[in-house]
Amino acid sequence: MKVLLTAMNQENANALRMALNFELPADGAAPERIELIPPGQIITGRDGRTWINDHPEIILQSFTADGKDLPIDWEHSTELKAPGGEEAPAAGWIKSLEIREGGSVWGRVEWTAKGSESVASKEYRYLSPVFRYEIDSRRIFRLTSAGLTNQPNLYISALNAEEPRKEQKMELAKLLAELGLPATATFLDALNRIAQMKTDHATALNQAQNPPLDKFVPRADYDTALNRAVAAEQKVTDLQKAELDKAINTEIDQALKDGKITPATKDYHVAQCRMEGGLDRFKEFVKAAPVVAGDSGLNDKKPGDGGTALNAEEAKVAAMFGNCVDDINKYGKGE
Repeated sequence: MKVLLTAMNQENANALRMALNFELPADGAAPERIELIPPGQIITGRDGRTWINDHPEIILQSFTADGKDLPIDWEHSTELKAPGGEEAPAAGWIKSLEIREGGSVWGRVEWTAKGSESVASKEYRYLSPVFRYEIDSRRIFRLTSAGLTNQPNLYISALNAEEPRKEQKMELAKLLAELGLPATATFLDALNRIAQMKTDHATALNQAQNPPLDKFVPRADYDTALNRAVAAEQKVTDLQKAELDKAINTEIDQALKDGKITPATKDYHVAQCRMEGGLDRFKEFVKAAPVVAGDSGLNDKKPGDGGTALNAEEAKVAAMFGNCVDDINKYGKGE
């Protein structure tokens, strides 16, 4: 069975078709049993080419695996006309196969009325079974059909081709190009590429439905993490702003105390400090700035404390009334 499966897998890529001719009985009867593959390991054609029939059981296993009867038609219409959509009526059906002494393969046939008449009336004198064989080993591994024919050649040129038909070659070339395969690739290579593409497609669909967690996360988890990150970033920003405001106020208050700036310019300097790098620039400014607002000495004074110097006009008036500076300071300047 292992040999059969290997041969069947290679059928399209590494196999060709061949037709042999057998003369039907001359007594006018449509035979129930017909020889399909000659006996002996080596089968030689008239042109000298040979094929191997060293494992006839493979042919029987292939027939059984297909599970269907093989058609007998007229002039190989099953192989030549049916693929193009033309009619290919059956003259009979090969119902079973058997191996006889020497390794020949025989088939049991049920003839149709027209098929039996064609044989009985001697309208057709030859039966030409069609088989497939491996190109490399030339081993026959499958029967595909048989045809009534009057061509007495051992093989039929339409089926005995070393290369596929021109149309088939063109279609295969197109298929290979679409699959990105070289022109030297076989049909089996194309099937393997298609199988791989199907596997890759299934894998891609599976990954799309079940993405790996090391590369993808559910959208809900992503949104939650993003919101947390934004909230955390806002907290950091607020904390940094609070710390910056505290540092700015400390520097501004100290500058006011030192007389490096005036209260009228406080808001301006605060705005400058909040700019990027502004606090550092303000510190450098304060270091180099002169004192512009000295101490008036009134911070610790209370109303009425100490004397008040008189100006020239006040002193003249005081003298006219005989008052001195002390009197003025003591009793007030009046309104």
